[in-house]
Amino acid sequence: MRITDLLDKRSISLDAAPKNKQEALDAAIALMKDSDKINDQEAYRRQVYKREEEGTTGIGMGIAIPHGKCSAVDRPGLAAMVIKNGVDFDSLDGEPVDLLFLIAAPDTEDNIHLEVLSKLSMMLMDDNFTRSLKNAASVDEFMDIINKADEARPDLNEQFGGSESAPAEEKQVKILAVTGCPTGIAHTYMAAEGIEKAAKAKGCFVKVETRGSGGAKNVLTAQEIEEADGIIVAADTQVPMDRFNGKKVIVCQVSDGISKADQLVDRVIRGDVPVFKSDNAAAQVSSSGKQSGGIGHQIYTQLMNGVSHMLPFVVGGGILIAIAFLIDGLCVDMNALAEAERANFGTITPVAAMFKNIGGVAFGFMLPVLAGFIAMAIGDRPALAVGFVGGMMAANGSSGFLGALVAGFAAGYIIKALIKVCEKLPEALEKIAPVLLYPLFGILIMGLLMNFVVEPVMGAINGAMNSGLMSMSGSSKVILGMILGGMMAVDMGGPFNKAAYVFGTAAIAAGNYDIMAAVMIGGMVPPCAIALATLLFKNKFTKEERESGPTNFIMGLAFITEGAIPFAAADPLHVLPSCIIGSAAAGALSMAFGCTLMAPHGGIFVFPVVGNALMYVVALVVGTVVSAVLLGILKKKAA
Repeated sequence: MRITDLLDKRSISLDAAPKNKQEALDAAIALMKDSDKINDQEAYRRQVYKREEEGTTGIGMGIAIPHGKCSAVDRPGLAAMVIKNGVDFDSLDGEPVDLLFLIAAPDTEDNIHLEVLSKLSMMLMDDNFTRSLKNAASVDEFMDIINKADEARPDLNEQFGGSESAPAEEKQVKILAVTGCPTGIAHTYMAAEGIEKAAKAKGCFVKVETRGSGGAKNVLTAQEIEEADGIIVAADTQVPMDRFNGKKVIVCQVSDGISKADQLVDRVIRGDVPVFKSDNAAAQVSSSGKQSGGIGHQIYTQLMNGVSHMLPFVVGGGILIAIAFLIDGLCVDMNALAEAERANFGTITPVAAMFKNIGGVAFGFMLPVLAGFIAMAIGDRPALAVGFVGGMMAANGSSGFLGALVAGFAAGYIIKALIKVCEKLPEALEKIAPVLLYPLFGILIMGLLMNFVVEPVMGAINGAMNSGLMSMSGSSKVILGMILGGMMAVDMGGPFNKAAYVFGTAAIAAGNYDIMAAVMIGGMVPPCAIALATLLFKNKFTKEERESGPTNFIMGLAFITEGAIPFAAADPLHVLPSCIIGSAAAGALSMAFGCTLMAPHGGIFVFPVVGNALMYVVALVVGTVVSAVLLGILKKKAA
């Protein structure tokens, strides 16, 4: 698509003479209406003015780029005005505007026009180009100037598509930058162009990462960040900042990258830049998945991206469910309940049911968020939806936590493969890949993978475990308790955990109450052990983990094993064995002490109906301490 494809001769005025900013906007909107691109002029006008209230679109240098995106726009379009005597537009540099381009964007997922508009925005940073437009004698000449500049200028993919920059010379100041704006159209690329021009004019090496409508382009690598003398983050959107820990970083508005690029570059050259300190340095993740270190470190950082986003759902939902158990524990006499009613513990009273429902909804997001953000750490924004779908299928199927981990990594690499494939497509198809091809084929491939590989494999394992447990019910109860307790910690809500839990609830129906006691205590140990370990071995956990760790006491005591999932996901090779051994020890002791339980869940809130409750507490404490000590021994020091 060419820039002139969005322009209509009817929407170009070369002799506009508005008296103020409002008249200029209204005149441009009327031109847009003349080109038949909008179906409701007043609705579009409101959107343009709403955007202007958020901050002036007069970017300086005599240029304004107002825009509106809404359902009143039928087709993407441009209107252009040359204002010979200029008009006060509240521009960033205080100068009058004499060249205005109005953008109309439809409120759809088809954003193929955004790259064209972004390219025009960058072209407007060229003084010769804008001077020619202002001096055009006719509409045809105006269109011809744009066409020639469009042909001569590289596309965004060529300039910011990830191509490697020439290496910096030894004495060059190395400047990196990140630009981004909410719409990802004009300001993102104009700021990138401004910083790049300013840095090159002063003989600096420069590389700019753009975070526009099509995702991150020209992503900064860990080595480039390490070698940089300074980094400029000119963005009005969220930018992954943890990767810049310990570097000199200027954080400013995207408009500063356009109007103050020279000053920003001068500050980096002088070294007049504060050092950025991240609160989550251990989880440094770039959106491209390009981390430093070996494969193991890359996997760790990708896991941490999923874990850090999942944690609020686990903590918030888990504590709300614990409150539901507490309310029922205080309001209901468990001994007076029939066996069927005990199965509803946590939802018996209306208030408890409300808390349980809210917490359950939050928990429902846990595995999709885990998978989605692992995927995003590998395949950037296009992988997010694919990861969400895989995580949701794991949550609703039999694969659970382990299936979500598989889905997250699979989604990231599915998208990376699709990106490689789509690079060979014709340009028109390649441009719609992020909004059509990646989600369509990515979700389809993920669905097939989950349905025909992950779920059947995990389901078969689950069935085999159930059969094995049933055959063991008559053997040594201590061994059975050890196996059931350990299984509760293997995947913390996944098929292993569910198999042990289902076996325990079936045993209650058959009148064998000692099995459920071993099952529940096995599920209580991992979160309690995590909480204890974060207090005893602080150097083995990140700041974020230390802060969230104690909340696992609440979840563990409420029999919410999932509280330990973020810690297990971040370091499965050390956390899972520690938790399994402690849970197995607790389950074996529960059986050895002859403890019984008639309720299928509830944790500490159903201890009044536990047989031999004192020794049950002893078994819980022993299992918790065993796991916590193992965590302190096996885990490496946090970075």
